[in-house]
Amino acid sequence: MSRSKARKTFTVADLAEQTAGVECRKDAGVVDEIPGAYKDLGEVMRSQADLVEVVAHLKQVVCVKG
Repeated sequence: MSRSKARKTFTVADLAEQTAGVECRKDAGVVDEIPGAYKDLGEVMRSQADLVEVVAHLKQVVCVKG
Protein backbone atom coordinates (compact mmCIF):
# COMPACT_ATOMS: atom_id res chain seq x y z
CA MET A 1 0.00 0.00 0.00
CA SER A 2 1.10 3.59 -0.31
CA ARG A 3 2.96 5.28 2.53
CA SER A 4 0.07 7.70 3.14
CA LYS A 5 -2.43 4.84 3.32
CA ALA A 6 -0.15 2.97 5.73
CA ARG A 7 0.04 6.02 8.01
CA LYS A 8 -3.78 6.26 8.00
CA THR A 9 -4.29 2.51 8.50
CA PHE A 10 -1.75 1.57 11.17
CA THR A 11 -0.81 2.91 14.60
CA VAL A 12 2.43 2.98 16.56
CA ALA A 13 1.01 0.10 18.63
CA ASP A 14 0.51 -1.92 15.42
CA LEU A 15 4.11 -1.16 14.46
CA ALA A 16 5.41 -2.34 17.83
CA GLU A 17 3.39 -5.56 17.57
CA GLN A 18 4.42 -6.32 13.98
CA THR A 19 8.11 -5.63 14.62
CA ALA A 20 8.42 -7.48 17.92
CA GLY A 21 11.83 -9.12 17.98
CA VAL A 22 13.28 -6.70 15.41
CA GLU A 23 15.59 -3.94 16.58
CA CYS A 24 14.21 -0.80 14.96
CA ARG A 25 12.53 2.52 15.58
CA LYS A 26 8.95 2.12 16.77
CA ASP A 27 7.53 5.63 16.48
CA ALA A 28 5.08 7.58 14.33
CA GLY A 29 7.89 8.68 12.01
CA VAL A 30 8.28 5.17 10.61
CA VAL A 31 4.74 3.78 10.74
CA ASP A 32 4.72 3.86 6.91
CA GLU A 33 7.41 1.12 6.98
CA ILE A 34 5.21 -1.32 8.92
CA PRO A 35 5.39 -4.90 7.61
CA GLY A 36 1.60 -4.97 7.12
CA ALA A 37 1.92 -2.32 4.40
CA TYR A 38 3.78 -4.74 2.15
CA LYS A 39 2.56 -7.68 0.10
CA ASP A 40 2.57 -11.03 1.88
CA LEU A 41 5.91 -12.64 0.99
CA GLY A 42 4.48 -16.17 1.07
CA GLU A 43 1.81 -15.21 -1.44
CA VAL A 44 4.36 -13.52 -3.69
CA MET A 45 6.64 -16.58 -3.63
CA ARG A 46 3.74 -18.96 -4.31
CA SER A 47 2.74 -16.94 -7.36
CA GLN A 48 6.34 -17.16 -8.63
CA ALA A 49 6.86 -20.85 -7.80
CA ASP A 50 7.44 -21.78 -11.44
CA LEU A 51 10.13 -19.08 -11.78
CA VAL A 52 12.20 -19.39 -8.61
CA GLU A 53 13.81 -21.97 -6.36
CA VAL A 54 13.91 -21.13 -2.67
CA VAL A 55 17.41 -21.82 -1.36
CA ALA A 56 17.23 -20.01 1.99
CA HIS A 57 14.79 -18.32 4.37
CA LEU A 58 15.99 -15.15 6.10
CA LYS A 59 14.61 -13.43 9.19
CA GLN A 60 14.95 -9.70 9.66
CA VAL A 61 16.58 -8.74 12.95
CA VAL A 62 17.42 -5.07 12.39
CA CYS A 63 15.98 -2.22 10.34
CA VAL A 64 17.63 1.19 9.90
CA LYS A 65 15.77 4.11 8.36
CA GLY A 66 16.95 7.66 8.08
